[in-house]
Amino acid sequence: MSREILLNLLHNLGGRAEVDRYLREYTGTGRYAVVKVGGGLVANDLEELSSALVFMHQVGLTPVVVHGGGPQLTDELASSGIETQFVDGLRVTTPEVLGAAQRVFQRVGAQLADAIDQRGIRARPLPTGVFEVTQTERSELGHVGDVTGVYLEAITRAEEKGQLPILSPVGTSSDGRLLNINADSATRTLALALGARKVIFLTPTGGILDRNGSIIPALDCTEDLQGKLESGLVSGGMARKLVEIRSLLDGLDEHASVSITSPAKVARELFTHRGSGTLVRQGRPITVQTGLNGLDRSQVAALLEQSFGRHLDPSYLETVGDARVYVGGEYAAIAIVKRRGPGWYLDKLALSERAQGIGLGASLWNRIVRNHQALYWRSRTTNEANKWYLSRADGMQRAGEWLVFWYGMNSRAASEGCVADALSLGHSFGDEIHKIVPGEPPGIAEPKTGDRMETADVG
Repeated sequence: MSREILLNLLHNLGGRAEVDRYLREYTGTGRYAVVKVGGGLVANDLEELSSALVFMHQVGLTPVVVHGGGPQLTDELASSGIETQFVDGLRVTTPEVLGAAQRVFQRVGAQLADAIDQRGIRARPLPTGVFEVTQTERSELGHVGDVTGVYLEAITRAEEKGQLPILSPVGTSSDGRLLNINADSATRTLALALGARKVIFLTPTGGILDRNGSIIPALDCTEDLQGKLESGLVSGGMARKLVEIRSLLDGLDEHASVSITSPAKVARELFTHRGSGTLVRQGRPITVQTGLNGLDRSQVAALLEQSFGRHLDPSYLETVGDARVYVGGEYAAIAIVKRRGPGWYLDKLALSERAQGIGLGASLWNRIVRNHQALYWRSRTTNEANKWYLSRADGMQRAGEWLVFWYGMNSRAASEGCVADALSLGHSFGDEIHKIVPGEPPGIAEPKTGDRMETADVG
C-alpha cells in the first residue's frame, strides 16, 4: 500500500489536523520509534504484528524492534528435556538454557523478518552485535547480562538502506561471551541510546490494566503515577512495568512518550487524540493557587479564547478573585474553580491545541477531583466532551442550551440547588473568533471526546 493511501486512511481515522500533528512529531530522518514485541505475539498474532510494523515503517516512523521469546523458549526447553529453574521469577540461564535461547531467538527474529518481507518491506534481523553487556552481579541467575551500552552502527546502516532492524535479547561481553538479557531492559537502553521520541510496547492486553482489568488510557508520571501505585489501582507486573517506563522517560527528551497497545490498535493509538491503549508521559507538575496573582493574564485569556473559539469578556478575569486556579504545563491547560453558595463550581476548564491527546487534561481533572469532594459545572449541549463529562459525573440535568453536571452531592436538594445556580450564571464569552490572530496556532481545536480529555470546554 502506498504512503499516500495510508495517509488518507489515517486522516479518515482521526481527522487530518490531529494526524498531521502526530506525523510531524514522530516521523522523519533520525526520529526512531523503539518497539518492544513479546514472543507471544510472534507466536499467536504474527500477521497482525507484521502488518503493524510495516505500517509504522511506511508512514515514516522508523521503527527499531526488540523481540522477546519467552513462550517459545519454555517450549524448546521442555521438548529438549532441559530443566527450567527460576529465582524471584527470573529464569536461571545455564549453558544449556543459553544455547536453547540463542536458537529460539534466531528463529523468532527470522520468523518475524520473513513476515515483514512478505509485506514488501525489507527486514534486517540482528541477533547479536548490538548490545554490550557485563555479567550480572546475581551469580545465581547464571549466564545473564546487564546491558551497559549499544552499538548503533548496524541500526543506522539499516535505516539508510530502508530496512527495518529486528534485535534479539542477546548481548556480548567485552571478552566475547554471549549472555541472555532482559528484553525490557534492552528496550530501555536502546531507546536512550537512540534518543527515541516514541517507545511502543506491543502486548496482548493492549495497555496497562487497573485492578478491575480495564485499560488506563493515559498516565502522567509526575502527577498520576505515585497515587495509582500507592492506592493499589495498578499492582503486580503492571506496576513494575510503569516504574520501568518512568525510569525510561527520565532519560529521554521531555516530549518523548511511551505507548502500550496491541498490534491491531497501533494506528489509532499513535495518530489520534482518543488513542487506543495507554499513553505514558513524564509530564509536568500542575500548579494550584488562589486567584491570578503571578500568572500572565494575557496567556490565560489567550488559552481560554483559543479553546472556546470565542472572545472572552474583558471583565471576566476580574471575577476570578479568590477562585482556585489550576495551571498545567506552560499555560497548556487551565481550570478555574469558584466557591459559590451551593458549593464548588467548575467555572472554566480548557486545554490548548498542543496539550491535546497527551493526557494532560485527565491529569488536571484527577487533581481537581482529589481537591474537591463535590463539584458542579455546566456545558453547552453541543460540546462533544459531554460524553466524557457524563462518565465522570454522578448526575446531569438538561435545561435549554445547557447541561449541568455534578458529583459528590449528598441529597437531591443539594443537586437541585447546584443546577439552579449554574443556570443563573451569565455568559463570559462573546462572538466567535473567525480570524487567526498572528502568533497563535492556526485554527481552533474542536472539542473531542475520549478518556484522554483532548479538549474540555466548560463555561
